[in-house]
Amino acid sequence: MRNIQHFQNQHPQIGEAVYIHSSATVIGDVQIGKNSSIWPSTVIRGDVNFIRIGEGSNIQDLSILHVSHKSSWQPDGSPLIIGNHVTIGHQVLLHGCTIEDECLIGMGSIVMDQVVVQKHVMLAAGSLVPEGKVLESGYLYLGRPVKRIRPLTGDEIAHFMYSANHYITLKNQYLT
Repeated sequence: MRNIQHFQNQHPQIGEAVYIHSSATVIGDVQIGKNSSIWPSTVIRGDVNFIRIGEGSNIQDLSILHVSHKSSWQPDGSPLIIGNHVTIGHQVLLHGCTIEDECLIGMGSIVMDQVVVQKHVMLAAGSLVPEGKVLESGYLYLGRPVKRIRPLTGDEIAHFMYSANHYITLKNQYLT
């Protein structure tokens, strides 16, 4: 497939039952876990560092996923790691950060290098998470720059798996 490209000696590794739309681009040292989905016009560019996407996660339309290279001042650079059952909304920019399991990153958000978004975080649409920030588990965050707003309810936390499962069902419809 022309939209899945190697870079130097790095080839994307695509898990079982993954859906990648034909307009999405996946390049280089990228691993995508089983049952995940990559939606139209998304760019996942693992050329100067690695990108890992867990199982059952969805990366929605027009999102950009990239990394920072290794250097003398940052020996490991900033890889991008997305956990299991994560929903990444439309037009999200993720750059060299870590998103742990069962999170929802709202449409149009920007998450910068060295950020850690812990499990069970909801990031509201349009938010900006500056470099190096840690978003603690169990909270809603909002703003530019982001601020902790309030604890999540049990229903909101349960919605993370609902959203991930909805996208698994939807991608299966596209695969058939």
